[in-house]
Amino acid sequence: MKSLLRIIATLLVAVTLLPACRAQSPGTPLLPAATPVPTSVGMDTLPATATPTPLATPTATATLSSWGLVQGLPRDQTLVLAEDEPITLDPAMSQESTSHQYVTQIFSGLVRLDSQMRVAPDLAERWDVLDGGTRYVFRLRPGAKFHSGRRVTAQDVLFSLERAASPATGSLTAPTYLGDIVGVKEKLQGKAQRIAGLRAPDDSTVEIRIDGPKAYFLAKLTSPVAFVVDSENVARGADWYRQPNGIGPFRLKEWEKEQYLILERNKGFYREVPQVSYVLFRFLAGIPMSMYERGDIDVAYVSTGDLERVQDPQSPLRQELRVYPELSVSYLGFNTAKPPFDDPMVRRAFALAVDVDKLAQVVRQGRLPRALGLLPPGIPGYIQETQPIPYDPIEARRLMTLSRYGGAGKLPPITYTTPGQGGPGPTASALVEMWRASLGVEVSVRQLPPDAYYYRLREEVDNIFDFGWVADYPDPENILDVLFHSGAANNIGAYASPQLDALLEAARIEQNVERRLAMYRQAQELVLADAVAIPLWHGNTYVLVKRYVLGYVVTPGGLPALESVRLERK
Repeated sequence: MKSLLRIIATLLVAVTLLPACRAQSPGTPLLPAATPVPTSVGMDTLPATATPTPLATPTATATLSSWGLVQGLPRDQTLVLAEDEPITLDPAMSQESTSHQYVTQIFSGLVRLDSQMRVAPDLAERWDVLDGGTRYVFRLRPGAKFHSGRRVTAQDVLFSLERAASPATGSLTAPTYLGDIVGVKEKLQGKAQRIAGLRAPDDSTVEIRIDGPKAYFLAKLTSPVAFVVDSENVARGADWYRQPNGIGPFRLKEWEKEQYLILERNKGFYREVPQVSYVLFRFLAGIPMSMYERGDIDVAYVSTGDLERVQDPQSPLRQELRVYPELSVSYLGFNTAKPPFDDPMVRRAFALAVDVDKLAQVVRQGRLPRALGLLPPGIPGYIQETQPIPYDPIEARRLMTLSRYGGAGKLPPITYTTPGQGGPGPTASALVEMWRASLGVEVSVRQLPPDAYYYRLREEVDNIFDFGWVADYPDPENILDVLFHSGAANNIGAYASPQLDALLEAARIEQNVERRLAMYRQAQELVLADAVAIPLWHGNTYVLVKRYVLGYVVTPGGLPALESVRLERK
């Protein structure tokens, strides 16, 4: 959130242009095939009009030792990346895409999403769905071990889920991804010591009961908050994750704060062992594009400012450019718990005053698909005929006079919360000017540090806020329910609609696919009609990949699949 949560969550990360399944058996698609097409930061983490990176002289012989960073890593067996440093490596606490990309390499859970975003076996080699879809019985792989060599048992799975749901842990993702399990809500509220819906009949079997037949439940177990951790490792103290003992495809070899982090392949991994021996993540080491062109790194995300140069037919980089659509949406949210946006007339007026097409063209150079609604292409329930909120400043002014304030001049002070530092970025500046020009309203901007934005937003949100979401799994529930149900942890705008809640709750347990998708389409219409959010755009990830790097992909959930990478230098 990327979640991600990849909430991230999963949100507009600095290295992307943005803007985590159900199954009756392993590999079953979530829903019938959708239209083919991945933590949370804001619209201007990278200036959309950034000056293009100067051309660098390619250097084919760059070595790790020449960087003065790490000795002893064989360059031909090391994938080198320039990335942001993780905020945490604790799976229960990770809630944005930056941390997720590390956590998903070091840890694993019962199930995973494959390259087609279908639920597939992970720690569990198989499972049965019983009692009308409310009881899941997982059989663990007999050879699964922690990085330390200790065998993974069903008790380890139960410990991890109990810990994630403990009030003492303070996980912000547990309510969303584990809340369907019987007893989790009670434990999160401190009303129960143990989760009633968990059982381990033996060392190789995990049984989970949920509160209703829900098509997406298995997909929720692919979230990091459901990953397995070692109880002895966790007992070492609050910073245990600095030396994590996971079960994932890579193990943490070294982490030097503000410099680098090294992952080493887990040769004892219970699935296919990664082909690349090491992955070196470099922090604050320079401009990624320049580093890529010098040969210092093997992969580089492309900012808007560099994209035109990279896409030039004469550019040697063009052949190395890859574009990965994301299951994401970026939007402006209104805090409905604070005046004046507790008045739907005011929300609608502000929404009609935003020219999203102009914003996308002028600020983002048209590189991002305009969001007609909240559901991105590739999510079941998406329909291309969705009517977006139009740009209509005349109607915006009329609605403002019909609001309980009677006009813009009587509005209370309005503040727009956005990530960043050093002054508003181009998107925030353009929005402020649109509201000024169309409504005669002055909106002040308050910035939160980008790396802490999602973690602090719930407590510090003002009247308007930037938000972005990368779906953890391809199901409309992961956007509409997770973001707009009145009880949702990620309902930052505190929106509450009994009609919407009833519709979303019915969709959770509806077993007929077409009826279920129709419910979500209706839910989206309700959210848009009430102007709770202004959808802006969906995300694409633009990335340069050296030709000797094979198997590198970015999933629709916005995360790189490093275990499939191999290096073939000539």
